[in-house]
Amino acid sequence: MATTISVTLIKSKSGRPPKHSKVLQGMGLTKINKSIMLQDTPANRGMVDKVAHLVKVEVKTDET
Repeated sequence: MATTISVTLIKSKSGRPPKHSKVLQGMGLTKINKSIMLQDTPANRGMVDKVAHLVKVEVKTDET
């Protein structure tokens, strides 16, 4: 059973510290309302936690 998280950029990275922009770029979020699917790993969770005020997260469980 793999767990994935859907991350959507809901606020602009403009005017934020450069570190936040680099985290968003590392996740592949470049434009507002862009969504990506990531594996639910501690590394990805840490990246999401750094920019939690800029993104919306939904947890999805694949029951296969």
